[in-house]
Amino acid sequence: MLTATANSFSRITLSLAAPVAYLTLAHPPVNVIDLQMMDDLASAIEKVSARDEISILVLAGSEKAFSAGVDISVHTPEQVPTMLQKFHTVIRALVATKKVTICAVRGNCLGGGAEIPLVCDMVYTTKAAKWGFPEIQLACFPPVAVTALAAVVGQKRAADLVLTGRTFTGEYAATIGLANEAVDDADLDTVVERAVSRMKYHSTAALAIAKRALYAWDAAHFDKGLARAEKIYLEELMKTEDVREAIEAWIDKRTPVWRGK
Repeated sequence: MLTATANSFSRITLSLAAPVAYLTLAHPPVNVIDLQMMDDLASAIEKVSARDEISILVLAGSEKAFSAGVDISVHTPEQVPTMLQKFHTVIRALVATKKVTICAVRGNCLGGGAEIPLVCDMVYTTKAAKWGFPEIQLACFPPVAVTALAAVVGQKRAADLVLTGRTFTGEYAATIGLANEAVDDADLDTVVERAVSRMKYHSTAALAIAKRALYAWDAAHFDKGLARAEKIYLEELMKTEDVREAIEAWIDKRTPVWRGK
């Protein structure tokens, strides 16, 4: 039986159909991840993680976008510490949960929006989805991606994607291992449910333990790496003139003028 549990959230919906939980980003038009959505996501993942009858968590967005990324307006020096703390609480919860996480990606999947599927166990995307880690264009860098992307796609590809900030298709995401499979839009839901069906009758305890063992090596490094990336972001990046110029230029809708310091 489907049990709706979405009434306490304003930026997402959550429904349970044991052994599966379905979490959908719901902040139109492009699911920008603002501070409220971060709180909603953290709370929802906590709720799901506490349910012994749930073994699989499926995350999805809208037809137009999985997520266009973290709200640019909170990238100011005053708000960044709070933003990083809240967003990385979500990321750490996804990494730590014993549930198998499956992400379904349509449309824009950018910046922080792309970091969510990056840390999920399985990812299915439409071929035409628009992926990218464009933070460098705002004189920033994506802390989760600099920590985890190389382990998924390799160091050289990670450097290319982070340092150029270029966008790429869902088809390319699957080619480099960022997604399990890229399919036509009409087939995405079917492929996700096929993945769910292959696991939904397995022991919830065995799935949780197998997942923990699968990431035993990576888990030892991820938390330290993310903490180090946060420190660099706050103590070095946010003190540059260029990052302030980037936010001001975005607000003024003009091209930033870099000073290199």
